[in-house]
Amino acid sequence: MDLAKLIDHTLLKPEATGEDIANLCSEAKRYGFYSVCIAPFYVTLAKKFLRDTGTKVCTVVGFPLGFSTTHIKVLESRNAAARGADELDIVINIGLIKSKDDHGIVEELKRIIRATPESLHKVIIETPILTDTEKERTALLVVESGAEFIKTSTGFISDGTSIEDVRLLHKTVGNKIKIKAAGGIRDLKRLEDMLSAGASRIGTSSGVRIMDDYL
Repeated sequence: MDLAKLIDHTLLKPEATGEDIANLCSEAKRYGFYSVCIAPFYVTLAKKFLRDTGTKVCTVVGFPLGFSTTHIKVLESRNAAARGADELDIVINIGLIKSKDDHGIVEELKRIIRATPESLHKVIIETPILTDTEKERTALLVVESGAEFIKTSTGFISDGTSIEDVRLLHKTVGNKIKIKAAGGIRDLKRLEDMLSAGASRIGTSSGVRIMDDYL
């Protein structure tokens, strides 16, 4: 298994500088990570650093709380794609989940996906603040939207994702959509447990430490 190709090498700290992004991209090239996941402001810079490599550029939409209007999320998505983002990690409107507005959730995601057909879409549902019933219902709505991935967490709301959440999502969606586990994955054992539970992509800011333990 090429473990590095399952990792989105992530830096979303608000204090991140251009130099930090350069270092992140250098690490991604050295280890062969699947992507770097960075703030929208740094997409163009990361794209420049990763030119002529196989490493993708991933950025976030509606991050970290998800309560921007749909119009703004669509604009943000289009702007990121136009500047070179290959993948978009979109924070779902959690208030709509709690309000049981299934139609509103699906329509927002479909509008974003239609606006950026060249991008791969991962939808962050923030499992730490959802009930199991909400997780199951939301996962099926993400499948309905046409997104390629469901992502567990931003890592900003709580300490992160549980293995039980990944298992529940995998049981709910089967092979209909892929799962990205993110939040609190800081060592090789935790990463391997997430993969065993059903994740096929891992978001982590500890990619270098994990790979050093793996290699």
